[in-house]
Amino acid sequence: MANISAQLVKELRERSGAGMMDCKKALVETNGDMEAALKYLKEKGLSQAAKKAGRIAAEGLVDAYIHMGGRIGVLVEVNCETDFVAKTAEFQEFVKDIAMHIAASNPEYVSREDVPEDVIAREKEIFKAAALNEGKPEHIVDKIVDGRIEKFLSEICLLEQPFIKDPDLTVQQVLTEKIAKIGENISIRRFARFERGEGIEKRQEDFAAEVMSQIKQ
Repeated sequence: MANISAQLVKELRERSGAGMMDCKKALVETNGDMEAALKYLKEKGLSQAAKKAGRIAAEGLVDAYIHMGGRIGVLVEVNCETDFVAKTAEFQEFVKDIAMHIAASNPEYVSREDVPEDVIAREKEIFKAAALNEGKPEHIVDKIVDGRIEKFLSEICLLEQPFIKDPDLTVQQVLTEKIAKIGENISIRRFARFERGEGIEKRQEDFAAEVMSQIKQ
């Protein structure tokens, strides 16, 4: 068994944000391998996060993000289990990031469960007609429609969108990792996004790039 020094435990704690005892156990389980210990903690945290998903989260924050110049405004409610967590800088920063993501990526719903059945039915009809007009064989049209519906849902549902600050992860994956790290259930309950002049014909702009430029300042 490798000698697990206090310095090694401290380093793992600083890199992972996990508790001291969890870090020590991870290093013991991985024979002192730092990278393996980080992976161990992440997998353990994600497993614990899944168990927390059913717990009631009624505390949290309602926060606002106003894009520079007042062109886009977002209100978002993110819930956690305790007022203590709601007051932490990490939770507040997460809520702000979600608000900025909504401003940039313009989702319509939090999750696919929130999408009305009539919306999905309408899109299926549109995709089916399009596939047939493209000359696709009828026996594969349903599979084509299913694939396009999946893409449609991933574009309009917040939790399935690539996270604006790390496109390699979805918002759901970022949320799950945050639950694992904080140790409480967290849920993005609802949001409202307002865009100045919405519904009035105007030139298209790359809001995602513009919001990202503000994040990096």
